[in-house]
Amino acid sequence: MADASQEFIRLANHPLKLRLFLLMKLPAAFFSGVRIRKMDTHHCVVSVPYRWGTQNPFRSTYFACLAMAAELSTGALAMSLIYKRRPAISMLIVKMEAEYFKKATGRTYFTCEDAQAMRQVVETAVSTGEPQTFTALSVGRNEAGEKIAELRFSWSFKAKA
Repeated sequence: MADASQEFIRLANHPLKLRLFLLMKLPAAFFSGVRIRKMDTHHCVVSVPYRWGTQNPFRSTYFACLAMAAELSTGALAMSLIYKRRPAISMLIVKMEAEYFKKATGRTYFTCEDAQAMRQVVETAVSTGEPQTFTALSVGRNEAGEKIAELRFSWSFKAKA
């Protein structure tokens, strides 16, 4: 399983392959400029720019664009854990919570560092055959390191029969 996870991480860190994936599977993220900046077995960093296509009327990044980047930081880690797994595992967001602290007026970076805890939940879903839920935290910061937002995504993992 570690080899498949590493393979997914290599794909996510390859700019062209990532852009093709976003274009085909997450076109809104592609067109808004959401990008995985760094991903490994412990964390994932995703950015979203402030520009015409991501702005709101208040001269900041629209909350949905921020949420999209935050979700990808947690979802990419989840996808790396279930990539090419046998039995196959389904994943689905069942809940989202968000707190916004400051206007996002430049590039915002969302970081999720919950890979190890998420891995344990995926393994439990496989070993028990029962659906498991994990809530991942993604923290968004601007280029100055100031906290912009915290978003929590509850992922459900279930081994397919």
